[in-house]
Amino acid sequence: MIKYDTDLIRQINLFEKITGTQVKEFFTFKDKPTYMVQPGQLTKALGKNKANLLKLEKLFQRPIRIIEFNEDMLNFIINLIAPLKVVKITDEEDIVTIVGPDTKTKGLMIGSKAKNLRETEEIVKKYFPALNEIKVI
Repeated sequence: MIKYDTDLIRQINLFEKITGTQVKEFFTFKDKPTYMVQPGQLTKALGKNKANLLKLEKLFQRPIRIIEFNEDMLNFIINLIAPLKVVKITDEEDIVTIVGPDTKTKGLMIGSKAKNLRETEEIVKKYFPALNEIKVI
């Protein structure tokens, strides 16, 4: 759970001013500050040749992530774990199964001691409470 203090609010305002987009939510994912923008605003948020992203990273003096919200749970998950490639993703009885292209990608999706997978589940459950589990095969 992120506490919205004055410094974070200032950063979000700066993000919105530079990108011309609206932040739906801010959270930390895989130890990176992550700004989630409204559907259809990712390209604008990144800027031409990722100029906005690079400018913000320089201002904040650290790498950041920008993702786009999607009302479809499977597309939301794909957006959240990008740039990792997904070969196939299915949802059966609120258990999401992700098929990765290779062992390395699957390992990155799962993370050490399943840390990345559990973190992904936690964020997804916030928007899609019916989710029971995410599996990577």
